[in-house]
Amino acid sequence: MSISREQIRELAELQDENTCAVSFYYQPSAPRNKAHKEDIILIKDLARESLRRIQDKAKRDCARQDIERIVRLSTELRTNGTHGKAVFTCADKNVWREFDVPAELGSTQIFIDRHFHLKPLARLLGASPLLAVVLVDKHRARIFDLRLGELAERDDLFHPLSRRGRSDGFGGYDGGHAQRRVEDEVRHHFKNVAGLLKELQEKGVFEKWILACQDAHRPIFESQLHPYISQTLIGHFNADLGHVSADEIRTHAQQILDRWHDERRQDMMNQTLSQARSNGRGVTGLRRVLRSLELGEVQTLLVGENLQGHAVECTRCGHIDAHLVSFCPVCGHATQEIVDVGEAILPWVVRRDIETFYVKDDPEFDKVGNIAALLRFRSEKVQPISVSAAEDLEKAGAEYPGRLRRYARR
Repeated sequence: MSISREQIRELAELQDENTCAVSFYYQPSAPRNKAHKEDIILIKDLARESLRRIQDKAKRDCARQDIERIVRLSTELRTNGTHGKAVFTCADKNVWREFDVPAELGSTQIFIDRHFHLKPLARLLGASPLLAVVLVDKHRARIFDLRLGELAERDDLFHPLSRRGRSDGFGGYDGGHAQRRVEDEVRHHFKNVAGLLKELQEKGVFEKWILACQDAHRPIFESQLHPYISQTLIGHFNADLGHVSADEIRTHAQQILDRWHDERRQDMMNQTLSQARSNGRGVTGLRRVLRSLELGEVQTLLVGENLQGHAVECTRCGHIDAHLVSFCPVCGHATQEIVDVGEAILPWVVRRDIETFYVKDDPEFDKVGNIAALLRFRSEKVQPISVSAAEDLEKAGAEYPGRLRRYARR
């Protein structure tokens, strides 16, 4: 099964310093023989190495059951190279989630941590919207969902046109009347399809969509669309609904989506850097972005693939600090050093549904630290980082808001 945004959010919620969360990503390789033994051997080696790196015996024993299950799964993996696999498991929490993903993961990897590693998945999803592909002709409409390269049909509407008689009548009068009747029926059909799209968009079924139809029908159909629906249309291609194949639909739609995504990423980066230079709704650099994330200011996040930064994370309240402090400035709990800051901030990003773009090999973005954010607003009023942290501090008699205000002024 493919993964949904809600399922990613559920995975991001698991944060427990006493838990071993295992994340497994399988990138298929070209097999040298039908036995696929190279992948199995690689996964077994990764499993042994990941367990060896855990120094705490209790945590090693905790993860062993999940690792052994993943190794058993590896013997069943068969792929033609078009699909990879992502597995998230935690025996302590009774969690096992298994998803098919595009074979664009880079490499097969196993992670064992107190939370699931979502970065490889986030790179695939990026800022991709929930996308619909709508095929329309004069009497039929087919609506598809396109997610992670998978095309699935959602609706198929059919509206038969009235049959014309054998004669056009005296002077062609009946023929003209019949033609107008057919045109009215086509227009009514387009109106019904437009109404369905508005209903699906309001229900959150899709955020953006692509239109496929014959060029002659497009102006008539688009004239029936609600303005809100017109604004979410990101592209179109010419297609004959009766003859176009699923592979052709997927290929054309994916090309349009990729082009739209690249253009939007560039536009967001230009806008963010411009806002940051004018001290507006943009911030750059790890420290400023971390602060804006915790204050809930971030609308769009841009992360460079070359992001490198030193930071620490509180294992109790989740506070991430670019200052390498030994104790959390918010709750006073001990901190641990973060190896991959881009991975550590993902739970914040996913839980708050922040649009995220990954930027590759951009000299201008390198100069600002390979991380930037476009803000919804600049907050002058600081809010608690998390409910759980606030409750812990309240029980301990700490003055939580005061501490956070002191942190925000740094």
